[in-house]
Amino acid sequence: MNQQEIAAATSIGLLYLIRMLGLFMVLPVLPLLGQDVAQATPFLIGIAIGIYGLSQALLQIPFGLLSDRLGRKKVIAAGLLLFVAGSFVAGFSTDIYGLIVGRFMQGCGAIASTLLALMSDLTRVDQRGKSMAIIGAAIGGSFGLSLVLGPFVANAWGLAGIFNLTGMLGLLGLALLLFRIPTPTIRATNLDATLQTGGLGTVLKDLNLWRVNVSIFLLHYLLVSAFSVLPLLFEASGRIETDEHALYYLVLLLVSFVAMLPLMRLSDRLKDNRGVLAGTVGLSVLAFGVLVSLHGYWWLLLGAVLFFMAFNLLEVLLPAQLSKMSVAGMRGTAMGVYSTCQFMGIFAGGVVSGWILMHGDLEDHLLVNLFICMGWLLMCLGFPDMGQIASRTVTIDDSLQSSDTDLLERLLSVHGVTDAVIIAQDQVAYLKVDESILNENELNKVIAPAAGAGGA
Repeated sequence: MNQQEIAAATSIGLLYLIRMLGLFMVLPVLPLLGQDVAQATPFLIGIAIGIYGLSQALLQIPFGLLSDRLGRKKVIAAGLLLFVAGSFVAGFSTDIYGLIVGRFMQGCGAIASTLLALMSDLTRVDQRGKSMAIIGAAIGGSFGLSLVLGPFVANAWGLAGIFNLTGMLGLLGLALLLFRIPTPTIRATNLDATLQTGGLGTVLKDLNLWRVNVSIFLLHYLLVSAFSVLPLLFEASGRIETDEHALYYLVLLLVSFVAMLPLMRLSDRLKDNRGVLAGTVGLSVLAFGVLVSLHGYWWLLLGAVLFFMAFNLLEVLLPAQLSKMSVAGMRGTAMGVYSTCQFMGIFAGGVVSGWILMHGDLEDHLLVNLFICMGWLLMCLGFPDMGQIASRTVTIDDSLQSSDTDLLERLLSVHGVTDAVIIAQDQVAYLKVDESILNENELNKVIAPAAGAGGA
């Protein structure tokens, strides 16, 4: 990566980090502190927790499409301003309804897909894998950081302090966008990062992709649902003080990360990772089974560790499964539907949890989650065997004189290439390959003499 690509990837990754911190820092504290907000009920607190997922789901795809017309940075700036405004509205609100409006406005800054498209504009094809790794690290780190910072900031400055800090971080992100991230001179057609409306019907009709979409919906439903009760369970244990929550989340996340490493390595080695996927969902069944049936301080900590293990591992496994299942050139479109389902899961998690806690107790809530996990596990057993199918993006040298049709036929004739899409103006081909039988030499001859390949 050159200096501009490194600066762009790190700055965009930092923007992701800022947004995710602002959205997630309230998760471990709102179920407790929300009870002191005027006119609050368990149901309204649940809505406040999850409503940003609704606005994200509604606007994620439209913002991405709008950026194709108006420009990436204009749309991202508008999204950040909405995010900042929502943060301060929530921070200065005096009742639960103002908090809900602020959280909804935060979610209206739905710029995740536009940030990915901007990254594509600013990086070469063969460097996009490294750029995505930087952004992935920022997203993964933001979740753990938010669980620790949320209780810490709340103890120091209260619930309003979290939202006001979030607003200031959003302004920092706006400064990064304007002064650190360059304005692209070209708009790349990256089918792995942008939604193509013409292919939306194909993606929506794919029943196997819907298994992944339902899975990410349920995973984020369970995330919000779990944090609707975990702070309350900590308090009910009688051994965890409110000002100790940040330390407990830090330790639990570290233990879960170390414990999940063997499963991560196993998923990398296996040709068919359906067993690891189902086993990880099984961990969530075990987590809620422990929480609902075994009471006590140590059982609570064990259940939380098992849940964090399952969540963090599935956050890695599900996008990989989506990449394998989506046809060549449709990954960005499939990811748009996937992200919409993810945010709808967040909204559903808050609303359903609030409703259950309004009419039942913590044990009822945990029992519902246990049954949901059991049904999810049964669904996961139906995932198809994708073997060593993988997506690849390759650069086609401009010295090739073949027509698009001829080049496409030559690519599809390579042993192990199962699907291909060519974007001639960007000199890029998107491939679906079976890595167990792919003839690399044959592929290199087709895209030679000076082709660079990068995994996607």
